[in-house]
Amino acid sequence: MTDIATQTQLTQEDTDLLFNARTVSAFEDVDVTEEQKRAIYELTKMGPTAFNSQPLHVVWVERGEARDRLVSHMMPGNQPKTQSAPLVAILAVDTKWHHKFEQFLPARPQMGQMYLDNPELAASTGRDNAFIQVGYFVMAVRAMGLAAGPMTGFDPAGVDEDLLAGQDLSSVVVVNIGRGVEPEYSRSPRYSYEESTTTL
Repeated sequence: MTDIATQTQLTQEDTDLLFNARTVSAFEDVDVTEEQKRAIYELTKMGPTAFNSQPLHVVWVERGEARDRLVSHMMPGNQPKTQSAPLVAILAVDTKWHHKFEQFLPARPQMGQMYLDNPELAASTGRDNAFIQVGYFVMAVRAMGLAAGPMTGFDPAGVDEDLLAGQDLSSVVVVNIGRGVEPEYSRSPRYSYEESTTTL
């Protein structure tokens, strides 16, 4: 087995924080601060994407009426933990991301025309790169010392119609955020290096 600690430029504590953290369903009753929210975004936005595109849009959902509406669109098994989490984020694709090349790629704004001419390509590229950013979002949450509970078990159309109405957004993932309570059950197994990689 590879000694990961000797191969990275991070401490064992750092790698545990970022990569060995557990997905939790229960949280301490401690609020996530505005400063932490901003720091999560500032880290997330630096992840690499195609053409520096930034199709991910974060909708923070605090406790209250909006949270109740969100919970109603979650699958039953996800409802209690979404209701109780200190903070929830709806991660959505900005469906008009390709209209903003002048902003995120000012050196080559003409690249946007390729996507304006091909709506299917624009949709797939936006979704693919938003999912890349979702991964960075989860890591950014962990970097704050918080737990992230990403979920796709919800009704995206219902969320879009209810909480994202009138916006050019399409929800893809819901993430519960807070100081997690370590699960009592053991971690499920991961595939080995030999099972999941091939060298050509």
